Amino acid sequence: MTFSYMEIWQHMGVPAMIIAGVLLAMGLASLTVFLERLFTLQRSRTTSRAFAAAIADKMRGADVEGVLAEAQSEEYARGHLSRVVRSGLTMYVHARQTSDVSGLSAAERTRRHLERYLEEVGEDLRRGMSVLASVGSVAPFVGLLGTVVGIISAFQGIATSGSGGLSSVSAGISEALIETALGLAVAIPAVLAFNYLTTKITHDEGVLQRSAGELLDMVEDWEERSVQSGGMRRERVA
Repeated sequence: MTFSYMEIWQHMGVPAMIIAGVLLAMGLASLTVFLERLFTLQRSRTTSRAFAAAIADKMRGADVEGVLAEAQSEEYARGHLSRVVRSGLTMYVHARQTSDVSGLSAAERTRRHLERYLEEVGEDLRRGMSVLASVGSVAPFVGLLGTVVGIISAFQGIATSGSGGLSSVSAGISEALIETALGLAVAIPAVLAFNYLTTKITHDEGVLQRSAGELLDMVEDWEERSVQSGGMRRERVA
């Protein structure tokens, strides 16, 4: 028997094939999640940068309706920043138009709403990360299970042949080592991908939190201007 991968696969037992298939499926799942998150995060960053440039002048000019119109545009729908701004300004406009029994100002209601919404955004950013974490932690144990199955196969070869020669155990030993290597080959990239994406997502969450803080500063400024202009109008009427 030659020790090519095809020969080893052909001589594997059914349990070992099942374990190898599970490991390959786990590797494919982690690769899919990694590529999907990578693409989604990059697209969100690109869209968010374009959105920030589009609303810069409107934010400085206190053009709430103009900023909200940009945030609701389909052009920026895939960016997380536009979602945060859209959600915050929608709440702000609604809070200005309705009274609150608790006596909270529109700016305070917007702040509380954004705190809750940022938690939802964080969950969306981390979607699928549990797959990478699970694969990274479980794959070595699945490979270890395959190792045990291969050792059992080796001992069965000894029992069948009645001798402990290399020829009777080589198939089982090679099967065990292949399963171990496959488990590690799946787990190591999954852990690296998880750590890489976690760093990127944490950075994006920080950017969104700072942007939400800047939006709240703007909202409070708009609120103060509105109160002052209302007071000036009442003085003129008087």
